[in-house]
Amino acid sequence: MTDKLTPQMRIILATVLSFLFFALYDHFFIPKNPPIETTSLEQNATPTTTTSAPADVKSASSVDIAGAPTSPSKLGETIATIKAAGYEVQIDRLGRIAKFYLEEGKYKDDNGGRFQLIDASQVLLPLEIRFSDKAVNEDAFVMSYSADKDTVDVNENGGSIVLTQTLSNVVVTKTITFFPSGRYDLHVKLSTPKEYFISPGFRPSLAVDSYTFHGALIKKADGSIKTIDDGSAKGDEHFANAKIVAGADKYYTTFFYELDKGLESVVSVGKDKDPLLFVKGNDDFKLSGYLGPKEHIKLHAINPELTDVIEYGFFTFISKPLFSLLAFLHGIFGNWGWAIVGMTIIVRLVLYPLTYKGMVSMNKLKELAPKVKELQKKYGDDKQKLNTHMMELYKKNGANPMGGCLPILLQIPVFFAVYRVLQNAIELKGAEWILWVQDLAIKDPYFILPILMGITMFLHQRITPTTFTDPMQEKIMKFLPLIFTFFFVTFPAGLTLYWFTNNVASIVQQFYVNKLFAKKHEEPKVEK
Repeated sequence: MTDKLTPQMRIILATVLSFLFFALYDHFFIPKNPPIETTSLEQNATPTTTTSAPADVKSASSVDIAGAPTSPSKLGETIATIKAAGYEVQIDRLGRIAKFYLEEGKYKDDNGGRFQLIDASQVLLPLEIRFSDKAVNEDAFVMSYSADKDTVDVNENGGSIVLTQTLSNVVVTKTITFFPSGRYDLHVKLSTPKEYFISPGFRPSLAVDSYTFHGALIKKADGSIKTIDDGSAKGDEHFANAKIVAGADKYYTTFFYELDKGLESVVSVGKDKDPLLFVKGNDDFKLSGYLGPKEHIKLHAINPELTDVIEYGFFTFISKPLFSLLAFLHGIFGNWGWAIVGMTIIVRLVLYPLTYKGMVSMNKLKELAPKVKELQKKYGDDKQKLNTHMMELYKKNGANPMGGCLPILLQIPVFFAVYRVLQNAIELKGAEWILWVQDLAIKDPYFILPILMGITMFLHQRITPTTFTDPMQEKIMKFLPLIFTFFFVTFPAGLTLYWFTNNVASIVQQFYVNKLFAKKHEEPKVEK
């Protein structure tokens, strides 16, 4: 008869299968960089808001955002260019950011081309205004803005441009001041009060995958974070006094923020149920915005609250401190690869009491395995007696059959938190480690790290005490290093480095525990 899985086996297999599920889904079922679709704005027109708004944000409940015309004139025609050391912005004739290029070296493709975060064909562009009055709105998508200058050079004090649009019954003036960090200040003035909404734009589409967030993020008035993934927008949602209104992919973001008074915000439903962001303005309206990479140090320098745009999912409360530790270690080592090694070791030291307890428990269970087999032979047909005698055996020898499970369970949140940090950290992009690893955000080009990871995982298995009573269970576990190696081949080098370092630390710790048990058995017995 085939023995059932031990509690330890169940926990280990559950952990492994959970990890493999995310790995398979992420790397084989979801495209990593889907192209930006050229879609008419009518198809993605913002729907009229309804009474479906939550009751707690009634201050923004009676709004009517007109959709954009099917074929707005002057689409993509540039009237001004803003140049900073790290980026270039192009403003189109409708007063929107139609193109945004990153100029830094690590934000270039294999051919040396600049990364483009915003493209004129996107469904909704930053600084686009939509009026509730449909007649005014139609006019706004026909009449061109004029700019007070066609080129702006951004220095340390910023660089400003004034855009003016004259409509039939209202004059719109946008004054935008850009800063080197990617931050900008916006001042919108209307000659006559009209209800309108302005957008930070649809999220960048440069880095999209399945296991990192891409969609809309709202930091509400109470400081809590609301995320709406692409494809999951269900209806117009309203947020009174929102501090941050952001669209983001894995590495990049565009957002408005007002950390004191907040913003009256609306999240509408676009094509394919993607969230579209709008903020309600007035005839003399000011806010700030940001467009660029989600670099922690850059956002923190603008305002620490803005780092909330870097979203880690369910385990954010663990991931944020881990990234702070990683950044601190980078400040010491000056290298993100060695910072990952240092962080892994520190995490292992913090978890040492738990892992040590688990390893000791596994050694005790291994010692008792022969006696357990005897009990199974003796009471194999009487499960109640078998369980009773096994528990007496464990109690007498100070062994806990669940002792190896609890430490593993407690480490699962930490593992996933580290996984999310290393998946979301744009700081690893273009970051070198040693010799062959020139970019920790992409796979190891020579597969050295995945192979080393697999070897160390195999070695750790070899020295880890087991209590297998079924040969099939043992064979399954022996294949795990090979399976993990196969999947880690396509994983970012930074994540593989973490797992490899974690394996090495596990081997060292297991050797230490095994040596303690060996020494205990070698102690001379006292003669009677």
